[in-house]
Amino acid sequence: MANYFSIMLVIVTVTSGLIWLIDSLLFAQKRQDRMAIAGNAASGTSELEQDPQLPWLVDTAQQIFPVIAFVLVLRSFLYEPFQIPSGSMMPTLLVGDFILVEKYTYGLKDPVMRKKFVDLGAPERGDVVVFKYPVNPSLDYIKRVVGLPGDTVIYRDKQISIKPACDTADNCAPLKKVELKFESRGEVYQQFAPLEKYTEQLGEVSHQIYKKPGRTNHSSRYYPQPGTQSDEWIVPEGHYFVMGDNRDNSEDGRFWGFVSDDHLVGKAVAIWISFEFERAPDSWLPSWVPTGVRFERVGGII
Repeated sequence: MANYFSIMLVIVTVTSGLIWLIDSLLFAQKRQDRMAIAGNAASGTSELEQDPQLPWLVDTAQQIFPVIAFVLVLRSFLYEPFQIPSGSMMPTLLVGDFILVEKYTYGLKDPVMRKKFVDLGAPERGDVVVFKYPVNPSLDYIKRVVGLPGDTVIYRDKQISIKPACDTADNCAPLKKVELKFESRGEVYQQFAPLEKYTEQLGEVSHQIYKKPGRTNHSSRYYPQPGTQSDEWIVPEGHYFVMGDNRDNSEDGRFWGFVSDDHLVGKAVAIWISFEFERAPDSWLPSWVPTGVRFERVGGII
């Protein structure tokens, strides 16, 4: 849906701009001359006192082109707003958070074909990224980058281990578990189970995650990569391995594989507003009507 909107935005911008340009080059001066001649013949007034009536189509194009062009540039190359629809990134992001995604962090792409024409950088381990869902690119997903190109990623006993890509044969880091620190238990329940909160050190980023206590048997559904174990993945070049912060309630790279650089939309950098939707069971309000604003959540995303 987002790409369809981008295409419509480009069409409206180009169409309104062409109408304005063609009128300026071919018709505006002729219209001005005709009005001046008609006005002078009728009242003797000068050409400078005439105010020619613009055709409706041209007037509309002149009114909307600057606004639409600004929105197109802002949304395609600078920042785009997104709404968080699920709890897969809890506790970092909650349902009802509205975030800003920085579009230029990983390079500039044209808004229609989404081909990169300026390379400005690449995701780093720990970044929260928005991307086109590889299984259905019409959908936008948001997860955290865990594995970079060439990395070996293992998710075993609910803990991530990473062997970074080797620069040279003599410069290979060993497989290492990602550091976890227990914080609390039971502040949030999902499916009647209390979640445990941990602080995870992923690269240079220290952030919080949720895990369900006890064993969960998801490995039978994990994405199978030839030549690796069921809970192990080697990230291909030009791709990234991503996971949700709500580890036992996230459909992520463990289940469908890798995110191509071509599918990256941008880096999530801030929450600009957050709405609360929780209500009593007997509430008469529709489910889409917010019940409050969480001002304390406004700010940067870690």
